[in-house]
Amino acid sequence: MMSRAQARWLGLQPYSPVWERMRRYTDERDADSPDQFWCLEHEPVYTLGRAADPAHILISNGIPVVRSDRGGQVTYHGPGQLVIYPLLDLQRLGIGTRSLVERIEGAISDYCAGFGIDARGRRDAPGVYVGDRKIASLGLRVVRQRTLHGLSFNVNMDLVPFSAINPCGYQGLQMTQLAQEGGPDSVHEVCQPLLNALCERLGIPVVQMQDDADRDG
Repeated sequence: MMSRAQARWLGLQPYSPVWERMRRYTDERDADSPDQFWCLEHEPVYTLGRAADPAHILISNGIPVVRSDRGGQVTYHGPGQLVIYPLLDLQRLGIGTRSLVERIEGAISDYCAGFGIDARGRRDAPGVYVGDRKIASLGLRVVRQRTLHGLSFNVNMDLVPFSAINPCGYQGLQMTQLAQEGGPDSVHEVCQPLLNALCERLGIPVVQMQDDADRDG
């Protein structure tokens, strides 16, 4: 069955309320519910995955820490980073979790290639890298073949807070961002073209992003 999808731009949001809305949508959706892409920036926050070791937070710097139910270790979200939450029905798409991770990584690589940036996924460490520097992180959860959480793509942000953690659990991992590598510096400018690349990799019709930044819920 061809997936129906919607895309929403939510603007700058605190982490926990959006997480709660994701969980609610995933719990309440049925076989006829459309897949959704929630696109946004988060206010500064460190998030830990379900099994993450808090020892990977090296310095207490006043940025809130939230333990979520996604996979993965610790990461940082902040303004200037594009976050996309693909809320997908994997059974309807006919793909598994590993394939989804590879398709998300592939879409980011495709997008970066348009600016001459050689960005690639790594089998041993989920995410997308420019050389040894990480430009995008992934953290997913799958409940009854339905996904929540997603990807964070560094566009034009303050990278200093990453120095207070072992990003994704890797000591000494260096982060980079799109603007630094020669790409655009606007999160909103990046969002629709990256959505297009995601839809192409997922084999679904391209969806146009609707601006819900000023709408509650």
